Amino acid sequence: MKLQHYLGGLEGLPEPLTLEKRVFVEEWEKRIFGIHVAMMGLSNHLGAALPAYPIDEVPTAFKDEWTWADLRTGAEAMNPFDYFKFRYYEKWLGGITQFFIDKGYVTEEELAQRMTELAPDAEADVVPAIDDQVIAYLRLGDSPRRDVAHPKFAVGAEVRITNVPADAHSRLPGYLRGRVGTVERVFEGDYGYFTHTGDGIGDPMPIYIVEFDPAEIWGPRAEGGPLKLYAELFEAYLAPIEEES
Repeated sequence: MKLQHYLGGLEGLPEPLTLEKRVFVEEWEKRIFGIHVAMMGLSNHLGAALPAYPIDEVPTAFKDEWTWADLRTGAEAMNPFDYFKFRYYEKWLGGITQFFIDKGYVTEEELAQRMTELAPDAEADVVPAIDDQVIAYLRLGDSPRRDVAHPKFAVGAEVRITNVPADAHSRLPGYLRGRVGTVERVFEGDYGYFTHTGDGIGDPMPIYIVEFDPAEIWGPRAEGGPLKLYAELFEAYLAPIEEES
């Protein structure tokens, strides 16, 4: 992932951040969360999800795929300075808005006009609506699990984290690239990521919890004590140590 998403191990950062502990700071943030959930509940990817949805038969004007990967990709595409400037749901709003513009659901001119209509002193005519399919999604969820696990690595195996080429979106923390760790757990299934990122993930594969010694990651600057770091990683990001010979 890009700089703004994984700061672990970087030196010269400002003093510790003051983190917002409220889930929603403003009322509109609840609405953008609801829009995101509705988009996921109507997404084309649900045709392959478990439990299965007859998504092709759902009467909706939304005809695209929207998953957590799409939301994350939008946030990661932001200029790092903008990323640190905006709050959590402001990043969501920007990514979702750009998605609807890019896909042709709305134009920038239409958005500007709507913003004028919904100015603080204007009467809003927003009518809330919840699609039956969205309700089904909220009740049943979906799952990236596609099969039982078929792992290449067993618990206790020593592995090196790959240094795959950077892509627009990744689930590999940058500070783990090239580091050596030990498989602590193998999850029960093979899991897809819905979106093919270009750095090896997308198709169903095992997921592992890998244990790292902080000294392996940060060297002599690592804090002392009985500390360990754990990361959940797709199998595409793991390589056997013996391959190095």
